[in-house]
Amino acid sequence: MANITSSSSSSSFELTATTSCGGAGAGADGGHQPPPQQQTVLYPMVNEEDTPLPRQWSTKDRCNYLGLAQNNLRVLYKGSGKNHKDAASVRATHPIPTTCGIYYFEVKVISKGRDGYMGIGLSAPSVSLNKLPGWDKNSYGYHGDDGNSFCCSGTGQPYGPTFTTGDVVGCCVNLIDGTCFYTKNGIHLGIAFRDLPANLYPTVGLQTPGEVIEANFGQTPFAFRINDYIKEWEMKIRMKIDNFQVPNSKGEWQMALQKIVLTYLIHHGYYASAKALADSTRQELSEDKASIQNRQKIQKLILSGRIGEAIETTDRLYPGLLQKNRSVLFMLKCRQFIEMVNGTDDDVNFSKSSANNPLFHDVNTSSGSMTTCSPPAFASHGSSPIHPGYQYHQQPQQQGTSSSHVILPKNSRSPNGLSSDSPRQQLSVEEEEERRRSNMFDSEDEMDLTEMEEDGCVVNGNGAPNGTCLNGQNHFTDREFVDDKGVVVDRRTRPVVYSEDYAVVERILHFGRDLHAMAEQMKREYGDNETNNKALKDAFSLLAYSDPWNSPVGHQLNPVQREPVCTALNSAILDVQGFPKQPPLEVAIAQATQCLKLMSKAGIGSCAFASVLDTLH
Repeated sequence: MANITSSSSSSSFELTATTSCGGAGAGADGGHQPPPQQQTVLYPMVNEEDTPLPRQWSTKDRCNYLGLAQNNLRVLYKGSGKNHKDAASVRATHPIPTTCGIYYFEVKVISKGRDGYMGIGLSAPSVSLNKLPGWDKNSYGYHGDDGNSFCCSGTGQPYGPTFTTGDVVGCCVNLIDGTCFYTKNGIHLGIAFRDLPANLYPTVGLQTPGEVIEANFGQTPFAFRINDYIKEWEMKIRMKIDNFQVPNSKGEWQMALQKIVLTYLIHHGYYASAKALADSTRQELSEDKASIQNRQKIQKLILSGRIGEAIETTDRLYPGLLQKNRSVLFMLKCRQFIEMVNGTDDDVNFSKSSANNPLFHDVNTSSGSMTTCSPPAFASHGSSPIHPGYQYHQQPQQQGTSSSHVILPKNSRSPNGLSSDSPRQQLSVEEEEERRRSNMFDSEDEMDLTEMEEDGCVVNGNGAPNGTCLNGQNHFTDREFVDDKGVVVDRRTRPVVYSEDYAVVERILHFGRDLHAMAEQMKREYGDNETNNKALKDAFSLLAYSDPWNSPVGHQLNPVQREPVCTALNSAILDVQGFPKQPPLEVAIAQATQCLKLMSKAGIGSCAFASVLDTLH
């Protein structure tokens, strides 16, 4: 390829200008950002909100002899190039995050220009940019004209072959062992530098007219198979963790692990599983059966969206607890408001009222037509991350249906155990509600949320299949779900019970006014609280949309959002009983996760391959 002169380059490329040539450090640059693509795959542990990845060259942190083009990925030399004082470098927009573990970028030589005095490497933010990479302290570079490597000095060491127009040179930084190696056209050239410091930026330098390079920070596939190298180091770290020698005898740490698991089961109310583990390991339960089941009863109410009942049950079983924990009570009340909108709270059951509720209709005033909203698919069922045996359920709404009875679909189990293959049974609204309340906690077995195996399928605590087979496949079709009584329901045929009572709307508004008054009182007593303000604002925002389920704030209606409320109340109950708010297992996981963050800040690259969740799995 013919050399590109400075003047011709200026007309061929769209250049951005700068007025300085210093080392002030890279900042956040504007302009178009290249798509993440393989960077997300290569560096899954990087949180770019905290530590952004280098994705382009900086428009600020560069010498004025250099121009940028092609989304700030292409660099060309614009100086006179008379001697080494005319050298110019540019850094990437951000330093290499420690959580990468292994970081790699490539540079393609578009044109070697007059002499090919090009350097590719790394530099700290304080390094001057009027020299090629490697000539200053905390600067490292591999130069194309002689193939030498330069480490914090103007004197190079023989390293690899020269590179010229058309070559692709890669630079890999190993943040685990502090080394750096280069590649040329996909070939590993060996270790170039050792004992690298943290907080280095990808850097390139040019010195003679016509030199043009273009960087690949991951926006396109690399010439070198960096994935294999990353997997090799990931395996090394995993083996190091797995082979870590526990100093105590096996019996001691095994007993400690069993105790940690037992306290976790007790904490979350899994009485049956906790009792079985305690019996098999000869341990004692730290909490009596009645207390565990009381907490479990409250958890089940919250997870099913019946917040009002959960509050009443808590007040009855633990008098004064919510009055002393106003923040928890406020959280419960906000969630209750959301469940009232969702139609799952008993105070306002929208499975009986939403068809004629003016708050949730699109009204066309010109035609007088009215359109009923329906919850999206996510509200129909979902699994709990903390309670894996518990399935969330939401009855779908159907348009054009009006009935005062609940009709069980064919081939489903009725609450009394009868099959609906027999003549179809019709229950009045009152009978259905009474049966649901009386059957909720009929037996000790129903109290347990843990899973059992029955005919190859996972079964929840009340003996009804929850639709998840042991092989991970869904046992039911997309048209079916299991309601809170364990009944397999066909979405197409289940009628929804409606009510024409407009007082429901007034009830929600009245509840909202009381909730707002509670928030104002807490603000006067305890000061302004951003968390409470946001919770109240988000909950009230649901009323601003004709279809709250598909609105920007509709995620609040997702049953999984009940989990934090359930956790907060459960912790408050345990605290008042003198038990830890968090089980030791969760504390240990949180501490390990925090250690990884501290490792990242300390520049310990192995944190990239030490995922707590992956290790537990």
